[in-house]
Amino acid sequence: MGVIAWILVGLIAGAIAKALTPGKDPGGAIVTMLIGIVGGLLGGWLGKVIFGVESINGFFHLSTWIAAIVGAVIVLFVYRLFTGRARH
Repeated sequence: MGVIAWILVGLIAGAIAKALTPGKDPGGAIVTMLIGIVGGLLGGWLGKVIFGVESINGFFHLSTWIAAIVGAVIVLFVYRLFTGRARH
């Protein structure tokens, strides 16, 4: 799976990650999309590094979506850590 496919998966994964992690985030839909894209790419990279698989399995496989959503949740958590400190 290429970078463009991971970006597509990331867009959806960002929305899912935001729905799974309650709380207010500064930023709107664009920030959510960027978090999802970065998270999707991070999930794909972690799949390669940790599990030694090339681009997980494919666009429609569950492992691809799980990796992207986990990556997006990680990026959202880090984003909240940095923006939470900036607001105080």
